[in-house]
Amino acid sequence: MTAPPTAEEIRDVNTRYHDVAAKDYDAKWGIDFADTGRSQVRMKLEKALGTIPSTPFAHALEIGSGTGYFTLNLMLEGIIEQATCTDISQGMLDALAGNAERLGLGDRVATQVADAEALPFDDESFDLVLGHAILHHIPDLGQAFREFLRVLKPGGTLVFAGEPSRTGDRIANVPKGVAKRVAPAWRAAFRAKPADHISVLIDEPDHSLESVVDVHAFVPSDLRAFARGAGFADVDVIGEELLANWFGWTNRTLEATADPATIPWPWRQYAFRGYLFWQQVDQRFLEGKLPADIFYNLMITARKPA
Repeated sequence: MTAPPTAEEIRDVNTRYHDVAAKDYDAKWGIDFADTGRSQVRMKLEKALGTIPSTPFAHALEIGSGTGYFTLNLMLEGIIEQATCTDISQGMLDALAGNAERLGLGDRVATQVADAEALPFDDESFDLVLGHAILHHIPDLGQAFREFLRVLKPGGTLVFAGEPSRTGDRIANVPKGVAKRVAPAWRAAFRAKPADHISVLIDEPDHSLESVVDVHAFVPSDLRAFARGAGFADVDVIGEELLANWFGWTNRTLEATADPATIPWPWRQYAFRGYLFWQQVDQRFLEGKLPADIFYNLMITARKPA
């Protein structure tokens, strides 16, 4: 029986995986800094906090910033004034810095390679600590939440979105499995060529590393316990996106089997617009009415006591 990876192995693979992924990350995940990306990120923050604050957050710290999707879009929306963006991957931060310069935000964004469990910042430095789809990569979440509390100013806000729920993750395996079975027929119908997967390690394709870099899937009580155990107040966990993720994972699984250059534009438009449609259905009719843990994504918000 193979021993589970150690925390150091997880950090090492996370670094290498995301360094290699950085170049094509925005294209792979459809990351956008125009109207759609800005409205998506604003919607997520408003959903998490209940409302957008009337005054911008003066200085935000993002954990696991990737190429800047969350923070840069919030800055473009006028919700964050100044940001420090951290990641374990220098490759991701290089891509983020390039995006910030291109968007005219370079002088307001600092980048720093940092481990979430040992943040290299002074106590009470930030008004907002945030992240998107990052907590499930961190080995020691108890220590990470203590660090988030330490670097927040009294009364500061914590927001993490896009975290996989344990039940939602299991449910998502159904559309993924169906899509894998029908992928050859789908490629034939759309005349898409099979993908040529590039190896990250010498003998291991990049998609096989996801079982190492994705450490956790959560139930809401897990996230609440980490935040409360660190000393946060006003902790809340909500779920988002159910039908949208069934739709999205089906399409993304199909697309992952094909050479991106050969996927027809009409299909991409269908997948994009369909996702937005089902996202609206989730938001209007399901979110807040069904248990949080059946949704694919969880959001956690909290406040540092004043």
